[in-house]
Amino acid sequence: MASDRTVTLAAIIGAHGVTGEVRLKLFGDGPESLRAYKTFQAGDRPLTLKSVRAGSNGAVARFAEIASRNDAESLRGQELTVPRSALPPLAEGEYYHVDLIGLPCVSDAGEALGHIVTVENFGAGDILEIERPAEPGAKPKRFMVPIHAATIEDARAVIDAAFVE
Repeated sequence: MASDRTVTLAAIIGAHGVTGEVRLKLFGDGPESLRAYKTFQAGDRPLTLKSVRAGSNGAVARFAEIASRNDAESLRGQELTVPRSALPPLAEGEYYHVDLIGLPCVSDAGEALGHIVTVENFGAGDILEIERPAEPGAKPKRFMVPIHAATIEDARAVIDAAFVE
């Protein structure tokens, strides 16, 4: 089921201090958004959030299972994930990037263009990276297109259908 996908909310980028706090790179709306979740998966290891605050490059967090700087450093590079089903409900016209990944893309003329492999944002808005099917004996090619309301309008029906309970 698509709603059981994992969603990466942050990544551990290193230790902070000597008591086991970690520095996080955030992929969401800020440190306060992490407080909505009690536990995260870091690879195959569950982590229980004790506290989180803004940091110079993202956030600083303390987890119950991390007691020392060495423990914190050993988790460098680990992504903090939650199940898609744990995310808050969306308002009309909103979507999560994870819902777009894997969706087919077609041109205005109905030509199959490929499927969405990632959503990027370099500061000027969201951009879809689309992978075309591979030609025989060649690697698949990718291209990027900006998202705007018309791009997503047709995808909403697919996304909504995937998450109807």
